[in-house]
Amino acid sequence: MNEDRTEKINPEWARAIKSTVNACPYFKLQQMELKDVSWGKSRVEIKLGDRHLQPFGIVHGGVLSTLLDAAGFWAVYSKAEKNIGMTTIELKINYLAPVVSGKLIGTGNCIKLGRTIGFGDTRIENESGKLIAHGTTTVMVQQGGSLNDNINNISKFL
Repeated sequence: MNEDRTEKINPEWARAIKSTVNACPYFKLQQMELKDVSWGKSRVEIKLGDRHLQPFGIVHGGVLSTLLDAAGFWAVYSKAEKNIGMTTIELKINYLAPVVSGKLIGTGNCIKLGRTIGFGDTRIENESGKLIAHGTTTVMVQQGGSLNDNINNISKFL
């Protein structure tokens, strides 16, 4: 971990991350938005619609997995050094309640970030605060790389 960084995130960096992530075609397809990213924490939301439902009218488990992965990933990434890339290598999710509509909120926390592996924890709740799912995300740290040119450009805010 970068010893020059403190437990505060540069607000310009956070804005740049949110802008880049929220412009991602997959985030748009899922109607998902990175709402907040701070030191070791993130908040990602999905506005549910018909596109998220499986044939029985319940939100598909893959939607919850997507939200869990995104919230856990960005919580861990927020503690990374400049020019570091990451990719998810494992997800663990427990589905705790069905959901059919509304908004889902994924709150991610970085449990640990090492030189090669990072570990995040995510709670997914509905708008009323009911716990819908819980799980963990494990990411592999890619030294000397970055996710893409856009992330490279915003690393100057670290």
